[in-house]
Amino acid sequence: MTKEVTNYLLAYENMKIIQRKDMFNFSLDTVLLANFCTINKDLNCIVDFGTNNAAIPLLLSKRTAKPIIGIEIQKDAVVLARKNVELNQLNNQIEIIQDDIKNYVKNGKKTKLVVCNPPFFKVGEKSNLNENEYLQIARHEIKISLEEIVRSASMILDNKGRFAMVHRPDRMIEIINCMQKYDIEPKRIRFVYPKFGKESHIFLIEGMYKGNKGIKIEQPLYAHEEDGSYSKEVRKMFGEDINE
Repeated sequence: MTKEVTNYLLAYENMKIIQRKDMFNFSLDTVLLANFCTINKDLNCIVDFGTNNAAIPLLLSKRTAKPIIGIEIQKDAVVLARKNVELNQLNNQIEIIQDDIKNYVKNGKKTKLVVCNPPFFKVGEKSNLNENEYLQIARHEIKISLEEIVRSASMILDNKGRFAMVHRPDRMIEIINCMQKYDIEPKRIRFVYPKFGKESHIFLIEGMYKGNKGIKIEQPLYAHEEDGSYSKEVRKMFGEDINE
């Protein structure tokens, strides 16, 4: 049996997360998305597509007390996610459902916010040749494609509901076209850079279902300082107490 490892969730000393080394482990992308998505007074519920070990719901529970639903197709990941919810005593707020996203949205209740840290690579694209099945599904569009994710979001978003995603900049045009195809109007984009002077390697995008046209390009986010340490903004996202 693969060993499970329990760690503090970033700098939150009152929050822990169990992870398995052979499965997808949460990354900076996860943290950025959980901090980027809009949480406002109209929020009724958050649905996280492909929740894996529930890292995003755990982080979102620091921003809102509203219900959070994590959808995950892989049985072992669901077991891990439910352990993490239980470990952090969040059963009253977070529900983990084992299902295919495409199936869930057929009967899922309408929501004001859908978030997704999707597979970045198309089937056939190389990311890591010695990946196991868990990682292949997490990183490649094997179980669901980008278009199916966006279409699924549009099916359960309430009017003016938001869809937030993190992805690769080289697929930005494809993502925008896909969102508009399913009536999700891109409203916010933020480019993330490894450090100042480097090209963007990640971007965050949020759209509104049946929203008006008009997009805001937010200030760049630099993940690291020149010395390689995490930037002050990222460390705040990690839950560190940063003195200005």
